[in-house]
Amino acid sequence: MADQLAQLADDRALLGRTSTAERVSDILRSRIADGFFPPGTRLSEDSIGGALGVSRNTLREAFRLLTHERLLVHELNRGVFVRVLTVDDVEDIYRTRTLVECAVVRGLGEPPYALDALAAAVEEGHGAAREGDWKRVGTANIHFHRELVALAGSERTDEVMRSVFAELRLAFHVVDDAHRLHEPYIARNQEILRALRTGERGAAEQLLAVYLADSLERVLEVYRRRVGAET
Repeated sequence: MADQLAQLADDRALLGRTSTAERVSDILRSRIADGFFPPGTRLSEDSIGGALGVSRNTLREAFRLLTHERLLVHELNRGVFVRVLTVDDVEDIYRTRTLVECAVVRGLGEPPYALDALAAAVEEGHGAAREGDWKRVGTANIHFHRELVALAGSERTDEVMRSVFAELRLAFHVVDDAHRLHEPYIARNQEILRALRTGERGAAEQLLAVYLADSLERVLEVYRRRVGAET
């Protein structure tokens, strides 16, 4: 915990002179996504508030915002914890992903599409794999799906899925073999990108639907073993 707090203190500069709960929540959301505060971690108001140099009220408001996003949970007389997802949570996340991501691809207009950001995410994944950094491969994978959703050109959809992808990171942090989880999707992201480049929306949607079903199965395999259905 001391190392996490020391690194969190480095984020104080990001707050600037107009410290707000939204900015604090942005910092904590990023740190949770990066795994500095793994699922199940109790977040100390005194320690985190001191590291960031913010008031207790500001920090509590940030906690409230992240609780609303399902990243934190408040337990009576115990405090605030990084949420541990249940099997049902994971299934619902993937249900939402399938509904939204497949609909985005299905609803694309006529090609060509603006795919530069999607291609950059694919290359990011390849680069991380070459370095054997499988945690970063997972991050690149989420960037790919975030950019895929962005093709819809909808700020509201982007906002909804930002929260969904943040929750997804909580699931990934429970997985004990990031290589096995993420490696197959490097090539599959490339396949989806290739289909979109050639204007084959139907093929891209089918690839994506199978991809998400396989990913759910892999994550649930770990969850049923390490977390259990009755978390």
